[in-house]
Amino acid sequence: MTLEQDMRSALSELGDVADRVEPAQVDHACRMITEARHIMLYGCGREGLQMRGFAMRLHHLGHSVSMQGDMAAPPLAAGDLFIASAGPGVVATVSALMGQAKQGGASVLFLTAQVSSEAANDADHTIIIPAQTMADDREGGNSTLPMGSLYEGAMFVLFEAIILALIRASGERPQSIRARHTNME
Repeated sequence: MTLEQDMRSALSELGDVADRVEPAQVDHACRMITEARHIMLYGCGREGLQMRGFAMRLHHLGHSVSMQGDMAAPPLAAGDLFIASAGPGVVATVSALMGQAKQGGASVLFLTAQVSSEAANDADHTIIIPAQTMADDREGGNSTLPMGSLYEGAMFVLFEAIILALIRASGERPQSIRARHTNME
């Protein structure tokens, strides 16, 4: 395949995933985000990188946001939201952190590709991202993209769509969003 064919194939696969994400799951997640006093996010590896980008965008919209593990991350309590991702469905760290967040009184929004995972059952709300993950890749996955790249790419697209929905719902203007961007570059 050529570079152009690889890119078109990857974009087609991302479009297929987007077509299968349930809008009602995303709408509910947007309400959870809007109502949260503070939002903390967590994901392992490359999923964590996508979560960091999402945290940055939520900050640009004026939300109080942190990443789990940051030195200045506050404790989670009632009224807060913990957003975690485990594409393969089970990651011990994610499950432990979800339990800790719930123990503190926070709500949990969970993202995964696996409909029937224990973590999905433990979360207050789950968004299913129906994409190949590292777990599926080992079992003969069929994505053009290696390992969990399709899931991670779908996370990016989903997060940008959520940000657009939040912008529309809040009435934020480009000037106010830009005003929250760092000036330390």
